[in-house]
Amino acid sequence: MNEFEIDKREARRAFNRAASNYDASAVLQREVCTRMLERLDYIKLQPARILDAGSGTGWAARQLGERYKGADIVALDFAMGMLQAARGTSNWWQKLFSSTQLRFLCADVEAMPLAFNSMDMVWSNLALQWCNDLPATFVGLSRIIKTDGLVMFSTFGPDTLKELRTAFDGVDGYNHINRFADMHDIGDMLVAAGFADPVMEMEKITLTYNDVKAVMQDLRNIGAHNATLGRAPGMLGKAKWARIAQNYETLRRNGKLPATFEIIYGHAWKVLPKKTADGRSIIQTPFKL
Repeated sequence: MNEFEIDKREARRAFNRAASNYDASAVLQREVCTRMLERLDYIKLQPARILDAGSGTGWAARQLGERYKGADIVALDFAMGMLQAARGTSNWWQKLFSSTQLRFLCADVEAMPLAFNSMDMVWSNLALQWCNDLPATFVGLSRIIKTDGLVMFSTFGPDTLKELRTAFDGVDGYNHINRFADMHDIGDMLVAAGFADPVMEMEKITLTYNDVKAVMQDLRNIGAHNATLGRAPGMLGKAKWARIAQNYETLRRNGKLPATFEIIYGHAWKVLPKKTADGRSIIQTPFKL
């Protein structure tokens, strides 16, 4: 068993529970999304069809609709509760008179039921960390993106929740924090999947809390608690929680407990393949037979 493999059923259950109050707690997700939207100012693209992969309650999909008037946008999420919350956030007159077509699809980004070359752009804000096979996921995204189309995403890097990881050290033999991919590895995955010249950036955002319970409650409120197969089978006892709190207290700075999030941003363009699946070179000619 891979202890870091995501239990999709448990993750889906957690996000369904969090859906109704998600927007009130997703401060970090909204901030990262805003920074991604700002990056679109430097990209020349007018996509007619956009996939928001891991759309949550649909905030990013609505912002993309405002930016790309008339675009056909598919909001995809594997948690039906999130999509139901997304459907209820638009006023009836916006739905009636908006030129943007917003559709909802309940599916897993690792197994998308979308047609080959059907999207001009795939957008994903802080969702790819829930994929068990990230290289295969990028191959799947490449399949549905048209040539010269764009993939743009954010995800968490290895230093995410490093303080919480330290607090859990030695408490028991179970896994308590998800594992996150390195920025350079993600860039290599993009190239291997058929994307060209990926642009990768990283920054760290630190949130502060009064105590460790507030950290854990914040994660639960957005459905982001531990859903790996190597997690503990039951609730932690009082003695273990006391030890976790004691460990975390050693990291207190200026009266607050820090929680670091390493944010990885990336975008790349899909290009024509240079080789076939069996390794033979593809030669492009300027004329048609």
